[in-house]
Amino acid sequence: MFSLLYCVALLGTTVLASTGETKTCTVAHLPGRQDDGASIRAAFKECSHDAKIVLDQYYSVDSLLVTTGLRNVEVELSGTLQYTPDIAKWSPDSLFLVYQNTTTFWFLSGTNVHIYGGGTIDGNGQVWYDALASNHDTGTAGSSTTSFARPVPLTIGNSSNVLVEDLNQINSPNWVLTHLLIFYQSAQYCSLSINASSYSSNPAANSDGWDIYRSSFVTITDSVINNDDDCVSFKPNSTNIVVSNLWCNGSHGISVGSLGQYAGETDIVANVSVRNITMMHAQNGARIKVFGGNPSPTSTSGGGTGFVKNITFEDFFGSKVDIDSSDVRQCYETDATTCAEFPSKLTISDVHFINVKGTSSGAEGAVVVDIECSEECEDITAVGTDLNSPSGSAEFVCMNVASTAELDFNCTTPSD
Repeated sequence: MFSLLYCVALLGTTVLASTGETKTCTVAHLPGRQDDGASIRAAFKECSHDAKIVLDQYYSVDSLLVTTGLRNVEVELSGTLQYTPDIAKWSPDSLFLVYQNTTTFWFLSGTNVHIYGGGTIDGNGQVWYDALASNHDTGTAGSSTTSFARPVPLTIGNSSNVLVEDLNQINSPNWVLTHLLIFYQSAQYCSLSINASSYSSNPAANSDGWDIYRSSFVTITDSVINNDDDCVSFKPNSTNIVVSNLWCNGSHGISVGSLGQYAGETDIVANVSVRNITMMHAQNGARIKVFGGNPSPTSTSGGGTGFVKNITFEDFFGSKVDIDSSDVRQCYETDATTCAEFPSKLTISDVHFINVKGTSSGAEGAVVVDIECSEECEDITAVGTDLNSPSGSAEFVCMNVASTAELDFNCTTPSD
């Protein structure tokens, strides 16, 4: 679909510098749905440096994959890797990632790593979708809990110079991909197909396409996402991110946040460029979600500090999106009374909407833009806006925006 050359050109770095002979570890599949986890871990250990790992068969994984310390490694995933649908097993056995109680089936880290091959990672998520509909066990604005873990299929962390391309990810119990990091790095995700679809009446909840956390210099491009939550989400301390050429269906939008959830924590999202996005049948288009304040010093539902700055959403097209363009909320998951008394401690500034076009679903009446700040948001601009509603003349709602002079639409105050 998209060439490796194109992906690497966007990343601006060479993924594998080694040109000599490459050691290859090909993972054999065990019959009878035995756990292939041990064989996969052994291959990654044997071929952890200057090597190639081939996963070209069907693999049933019933044990945690932690594949770390990789250096100059190709991972050719042309087969299917499927996790077992055993909630009782995976809740204690998946790897705990701390933020919003997230856990993962597979944690991978290294330097100069290329993952590709046209294969599939299958999270087997239906049992989690159905169980969540009964137990509602998500914690506070969380994706998981320690008692009911919904693992992420693949988490890449503590890594530098990583390229993930030409893969299919289906049926994730939770977020589809996470990227988290402690030190400087560069990573690119290119030509991925993500599909989190429920076969019952229970939705595939919290099925974010990407969640970027504590990471810098990440590029996501040329991919198709069908899901039931954020297409891409920039979690705390995401900086220097480029997202382009995505087709998102059924999502909650391209989202900055949620931020400010934990009292005493400082959350930053800065220098983010999002462009050329098609958003279909979605809740939002471009979204910023920030918790309000909270009087408790140990709060997990607001009270954090930080800032959102230098964010550009450009060339968005939306069809049947509830809020087509700007959905900026500084009281996300915070009730109005608490937020009025304790406004958000996290500032929003330097946010730009360029060439946002489309027609809303009408679910919010005629409202197509909603920018509501509990404290003044500064330097918010919009040019080239062309939004319509099937419910009448389009309405643009704004509250506590320092200046509306750089918006190319007339703001009205929220009704309540």
